[in-house]
Amino acid sequence: MDFLIDLFQKAKKEGVHTALDTSGNPFSRQNPFFSKFKKLMEYTDLVLLDLKQINEEKHKLLTGHSNKNILELASYLSKIQKPVWIRHVLVPGITDFDTDLEQLSAFIDMLHNVEKVEVLPYHSMGEYKWKELGLQYKLSGIIPPSNDRIQNAKRILKIE
Repeated sequence: MDFLIDLFQKAKKEGVHTALDTSGNPFSRQNPFFSKFKKLMEYTDLVLLDLKQINEEKHKLLTGHSNKNILELASYLSKIQKPVWIRHVLVPGITDFDTDLEQLSAFIDMLHNVEKVEVLPYHSMGEYKWKELGLQYKLSGIIPPSNDRIQNAKRILKIE
């Protein structure tokens, strides 16, 4: 965090637009994290926030962690009016259920700072990296979503 604060301060002095790309973890309102995060937001123009799965239980299955702090981050960014782009990776059979997309859409509708919502179709291009590292790729065998499922997600999330 200290590195990012320093980098973003220097970038802003040079007139460079700053964007933080994050999945929202390990956001916390506990210090020292929160005080440093607030400082970072002073020098951040835009937050690209990945919302992987709105359903907490499914989020835990997907990532091994709760999404409560991630949704808390989204709410905090709305409160401070920090511009946000929400990104949702559409993974067939994992993050593409209509009920979850509807719940995600309702959550996004409650935020007052979302400038853009994107659906990012899952792809397996990075699978080889996991193999090279000797790690198990948990999404092996999943095929990218069909165009119909992508368009459905965009419709539900109100993306033109």
